[in-house]
Amino acid sequence: MSVVSGCGAWKKSVLFVLAWLCVGQLWAAGDEAQEAAAAKALLEKAVAHYRQVGDKALAEFSRQGEYVDGERYVFVTDTNGVMLASGGPSVVLIGRDVSSVLDPELQKGFKDVLKTPESAGIQQAEYRWKNQNDGKIERKRVYFQRVGDRVLAVGYYLPRASPEQARALLDKASKALEQDQDGTLEAINNLKGGFLQDDLYVFVVNVDTKRYVAHGTNLRLVNTDFSKIKDPEGKPVGLPMLEMIKKQPEGEYEYRWRNPVTGKVEHKHAYMRKVGEFLVAVGYYNG
Repeated sequence: MSVVSGCGAWKKSVLFVLAWLCVGQLWAAGDEAQEAAAAKALLEKAVAHYRQVGDKALAEFSRQGEYVDGERYVFVTDTNGVMLASGGPSVVLIGRDVSSVLDPELQKGFKDVLKTPESAGIQQAEYRWKNQNDGKIERKRVYFQRVGDRVLAVGYYLPRASPEQARALLDKASKALEQDQDGTLEAINNLKGGFLQDDLYVFVVNVDTKRYVAHGTNLRLVNTDFSKIKDPEGKPVGLPMLEMIKKQPEGEYEYRWRNPVTGKVEHKHAYMRKVGEFLVAVGYYNG
């Protein structure tokens, strides 16, 4: 979890709290820069309105209207941790002390954020949290700002992981296979064990039999012939990857594939590596 605002370390835990409060948001389309700009703009609009009318704005934030923009919405807590307004699923928490439902570590972080000076302005960060829409642990970004004794926030999920994260997951899967082959293949196939992260997942193919032995999102592919796999546009995927990995220990290949988070066919850049008799691969999507 990385804080991108450059603020103190205490905000790391706080962001988990903010994520929990805006559970249910899902970004399934659109450019990330546009989505970020829209979320920040909604928060700025809410802050400006709150400065004008004070707590009268809370009722407006809690109903469908100009402060709910698709899957984005405003939520507000006071500096005692009580939910005051929400345009999304966390509306059920209005009037409750949010900190009372958090574990001790998150409670401490929540108390820290409530002490943030108003002069800090809008803050942003990335973290990982469960998306109630699909039950997956996904990356999320939140913008938040304190105004007097209120904290206003808007957040959204990030459907696309980075190339660095893809490489890191490939490293993790490769090392795990070397240490515990059967256990790792089982963990990939049961979609647990940390081998499914956001839109990143691992798939493993036996180079000799050319068949999938593990797949992080589609178990129907296990035991099928990878060499015959093509993308939705008919471009060969399996055969060129197998040929490449027979000639070199690592490689990269681009094709189009369905993003499990957005549900759309997107460009995918796969990193692959030879581990024993296996081709291990992880790819990231770039829209």
